[in-house]
This record gives sequence, structure tokens and C-alpha cells, in this order.
Amino acid sequence: MMEMHGEVLAQVRGQVGLITLNRPRALNALSLGMVRDLMAVLLAWQNDPAVLAVAIRGSNKEGPFGAFCAGGDIRFLHQAGSTGNPEIEDFFTEEYALNHLIHNYTKPYIAFMDGIVMGGGMGISQGASLRLVTERTKMAMPETAIGLFPDVGGGYFLSRCPGHVGEWLALTGDTIGAGDAIAFGLADGCLPLDAQAAVWEALGAQTFADGAAVQAFVAAKMIAADAQLKGVRGDIDQYFALSGVPAIVAALEAANSEWARATAATLRKRSPLMLHVVLEQIRRARGMDLASDLRMERDMVRHCFFLRPGASETVEGIRALAVDKDHSPRWNPARIEDVSPELVASFFVSPWPTHAHPLAALR
Repeated sequence: MMEMHGEVLAQVRGQVGLITLNRPRALNALSLGMVRDLMAVLLAWQNDPAVLAVAIRGSNKEGPFGAFCAGGDIRFLHQAGSTGNPEIEDFFTEEYALNHLIHNYTKPYIAFMDGIVMGGGMGISQGASLRLVTERTKMAMPETAIGLFPDVGGGYFLSRCPGHVGEWLALTGDTIGAGDAIAFGLADGCLPLDAQAAVWEALGAQTFADGAAVQAFVAAKMIAADAQLKGVRGDIDQYFALSGVPAIVAALEAANSEWARATAATLRKRSPLMLHVVLEQIRRARGMDLASDLRMERDMVRHCFFLRPGASETVEGIRALAVDKDHSPRWNPARIEDVSPELVASFFVSPWPTHAHPLAALR
């Protein structure tokens, strides 16, 4: 087994490259070292004719599967963002380049998205040629809760969900299960829990004619999964099509449904500034290709940490959720109604000239 830092286990078995994320105590949250290991092994396998396809899974404290990836390592982001550690810049540049590679990978890349699939975990699975969820998948882009935005290509893949589901998922950070992930175009099928291990083992044991045959073998094991949110799809499209965050929240608060009131209450807890930024992000990204979206998100994440020295919403949001755990972030501005258009617009001004952008090479 090719072992890299012990947190990314990679081996070729038979004709398939198998990757296990092995940081179960942190729900496989991605560190810079893990991003680098994933990039290195995927580039090596892309050029290795003996590897027909790649499969990736997570692990939990009991063994394989159970959790895919909870996102980026937010404790590192808090420490680096608070102290000016330049590795924070490397982390986002290299993570987004990894996301781009996966979306453009030249061989089948099969993601076993069991358990928690959030944030950075979506970044390393949404570009997969086959995205498999299970009965216990918990999928979300919950960044507005920590004063961030759905990055790792979130603007691109959320904006392509049907109707205005992308705005709803991006602003609320709500969690969805297997059936809704499939219905919203964020997964391709459900692989039953009791079939996962056998399918994984078979990938390394069987002989396949080509990469397409590997993917077809796995896809044949998928089953249907019921969507849970059919009853509120009309509401999502009605409210999240509105022109701005204040209009969305006001309409939800004026509505006479439990879902609308609960959704409004969720939005009132999120960073007011980042809600405005995220709505703009999703709507801009609808007209962008992936590379352009990732460059925009790279601009945005620089501003999240450094636009307002000493007043980063992201550093404050992570502090409240994961460091001090007081769950009382001091958002600035404090109210949705007090966010200025000028402040929102500043997140979309690139700090780099085009030729010097850290992701200039992405196509």
C-alpha cells in the first residue's frame, strides 16, 4: 500500500486505484497534507495505463465507510487566519486545483459518499463520474454557519441544481439525504449500505475491459431512493427566486407555514454579510464554467480572511462554532438589513491581475 501521511491510503488493486480517507477522528476533514497527497496520487494514476478507474471512500473509527469527509480542516483555518500563516493561501489554491482535476479527470472517478459529505467533501466528490450516496448520507454545504461561503466549486454545482434549490442549500446550509441528493442532481444513485463493502472489494478483484466497464459494474448495483423534500420544492423555488436576502427573509417570516418560519429562523442565525455574498455568488456562477467559478471563489476566500483585518466573519464564525464553542458569533454587520451593497461587491473584486491569479492555469 502506498501510504502518505497515513491520512490518505492509496493502493492499486487489480486495475483500480483505491483511495481511503483515513482521518476518522476529524471525520476525514481535509488538511493541506491530504490535499497534496490526493493531488499527487490522482496525477500519477491518470498517467498510469494499468489504472482503469479510481474509487474513493472515507472511514470512521470502526473502519471503512461511515463518514466520507466533513470538509476542510476549520481549526487550521482559524489558526492560520488569526495568525497570518501563509499556508492558508496554499490550502485554498491547492484544494481548488484538486477540485478542478477531479471534475476533469480522464478516467472514471467513483465516489462512495457514505455518511457525512459536507464542504470540502463535496469538492472531492461532486466532480466524480459516479456519485454514490447511501441510506445514511448527510449532505450539506454549511459554510454560512461559519461566516464562509460554499466554496470548492459550490457556486458551480449548486447553481446547477433544479430551480432555486441551489440558493436554498447555499444560504441555509441545510442537510439533505440520499433521495434528495439524487433529485437535486448532486448524486447519481444510491448504493445500499449492505452492498458497499462487497462492491469495493470486487473493484480490486475483478477483471474489467476498460474504465467504462468498471463504472458500469458499480452503477448496476444502484437502487432508487425516495426524495423527502417533494412537498416543499415549490416553496423553495418561490422564496429563493426573490431578488435579495432581505426580500427572501421577509417573505419567509410573513408566510404561514412551519417550514417557512423554520427556514427564516435558520437564515437569521447565519452571517448576514455572507448570506448577501453567497446569493450573489450562486447567481453569478450560473453563467460561469467551473474554472471561472473556482477563480471567483479563490478571490472571495482571500477576502473572507483578509478584506477586513481583525474583522473576518470566517475567523469569528469558526471561533464560535468550533474553537470556543459558545455558538454566539458576533456577526458584523449584525443584521441582514444592515449589509451594504458596496461591502458585498468588494468580495467579487479580484486581488490579482488576471495573469497572476493563483488559478490562472485552470481551463
